[in-house]
Amino acid sequence: MEFELITRYFTRSTRRPDVIQGIGDDCALLRVPAGMELAVTMDTLVSGVHFPMDTKPYAIGWKTLAVSLSDLAAIGAEPAWATLALTLPEANEVWLDAFSRGLFDLAKQYNVALVGGDTTRGSLAITLQAHGFVPPGQSLRRAGAQAGDLIYVTGTLGDATVGLDLRQGRRYGPMALTDRKYLLNRLDQPQPQVAAGIALRGIASAAVDISDGLGADLGHILEASGGVGALIGLEYLPRSSALKKLTVPWEKIMAGGDDYELCFTVPPAREKLLEQALIAVGCDFSLIGWIQPSPGIVGIDAESQLVKIGATGYRHFP
Repeated sequence: MEFELITRYFTRSTRRPDVIQGIGDDCALLRVPAGMELAVTMDTLVSGVHFPMDTKPYAIGWKTLAVSLSDLAAIGAEPAWATLALTLPEANEVWLDAFSRGLFDLAKQYNVALVGGDTTRGSLAITLQAHGFVPPGQSLRRAGAQAGDLIYVTGTLGDATVGLDLRQGRRYGPMALTDRKYLLNRLDQPQPQVAAGIALRGIASAAVDISDGLGADLGHILEASGGVGALIGLEYLPRSSALKKLTVPWEKIMAGGDDYELCFTVPPAREKLLEQALIAVGCDFSLIGWIQPSPGIVGIDAESQLVKIGATGYRHFP
């Protein structure tokens, strides 16, 4: 039964010439292109923890790959391969069909081949490992931000955390159906900023993906960069048109995760290069602050008052 399920739902993967042997043997055999470094990342999603239990299986499949592609984007890597470990309470073929369609629909966008994995029985949990390529010396890192660097983010922030609120029944007052659908889609089907990550090679001094919340993930950059700090213009935090219609405090936007945008720093001398690079790939981006020599994150609110901000965000182990 296990091998029948694998054959039926997980062998419709993208074909790549660097896959010597994919699904169907004891190991995958893969060829790393000459002159490239291999970037590897892995994420586990647990039902009721990383996605609500009533999430549609198509969205779960999409998000399973999206979170790992976002990690590759943060290091500036071009996606290539993935392996999948899937733990299921039962062999529900309707669920598997929708899950695999979501996974492969996103994989096709980024030419990712599923090359192996494992299936087992138990409480729903999904682990995906993604692999990508980056030229030597051109990877983006969390370390490297220096005082005076500009702090940017791609896209908009806070959509997914409000989408989660909506999924859990919280009311924000009257809301257009199109806005509700948009916010829920940002939670269920995030778009990893792969093109932006590649474009930032040689431009960004540091980068991280926003998965646990801007406060927490920017904090990773600050810590890895030797304990520098950040000054954030809270009114500069980019909000979607749907979010602008709601009353959402900046604290929630700073702490909310699951947007899977990029936060990155850029020396002022490279500002023009940044604009050209991200406009060329069609990526929206916003300047939100500056790196400071003193540790910690400080915000400036609408009344020009300084507000101390903790490295708030999702924690797996409180």
